[in-house]
Amino acid sequence: MSWWEALAIFAAGIAAGGINTVVGSGTLITFPVLLGFGYSPVTANVSNTIGLVPGSISGAIGYRRELAGQRPRLLRLGLASLLGGITGAILLLTLPAGAFKAIVPVLIVIALVLVVLQPRLARSLAARRAENGTSGEGPRHGGPLLWVAVFATGIYGGYFGAAQGVLLLALFGVFIAENLQRMNAVKNVLAAVVNGVAAILFMVVADVAWWVVLLIALGSVIGGQIGAKVGRKLPPTVLRAVIVVVGSVAVIRLLL
Repeated sequence: MSWWEALAIFAAGIAAGGINTVVGSGTLITFPVLLGFGYSPVTANVSNTIGLVPGSISGAIGYRRELAGQRPRLLRLGLASLLGGITGAILLLTLPAGAFKAIVPVLIVIALVLVVLQPRLARSLAARRAENGTSGEGPRHGGPLLWVAVFATGIYGGYFGAAQGVLLLALFGVFIAENLQRMNAVKNVLAAVVNGVAAILFMVVADVAWWVVLLIALGSVIGGQIGAKVGRKLPPTVLRAVIVVVGSVAVIRLLL
């Protein structure tokens, strides 16, 4: 690895850590860089996943203020992410690369539609619950449907991971009546769980490029802190717009 390749991977790690903290899709920055430097898709994906774990943790710490009072929610949804991440990592190591990746653009497009329609859907769901005599805010932790959806997102995150943050935020917006910044904090923790459990499995059984892991890890920690400071200042409308833009770029990159 030349010095400029190392610098490029480190810089990509900073960018990925920052954008993962704000919304997600940081993998779509680091993964193509690694492919461009000649790493095989599986090795690049595995090394990238391990390297981004410290950045996910850094972003979650940066959002610790918004995590206050959310421990029950984190425990409930964290279990779904844990099980999903394990399943996705196993799939990556056992299935052909194209088998799961083919549906990724579809998942992201659905997520973007949910993000755009989230305010209207949330109002509609609240009105329906009120008509039925139940709480207008819905289940505090999203109910069983959200748990299953977070589990499925964990599978996707353990396998590839690009834009899993977009998917999570879209789901939260529909199923939980909560401040978007607080949901972004939860998203960072769940992403750290998925990446962390997948990374542990990859370190044991997969081919890892450890210098790549180190460079991405260092960069993503810095990016995670930058992303937390920037993301917290964005109002819900702007943050939603950022999600849509990043998600759209993710779809284009994957299709190309």
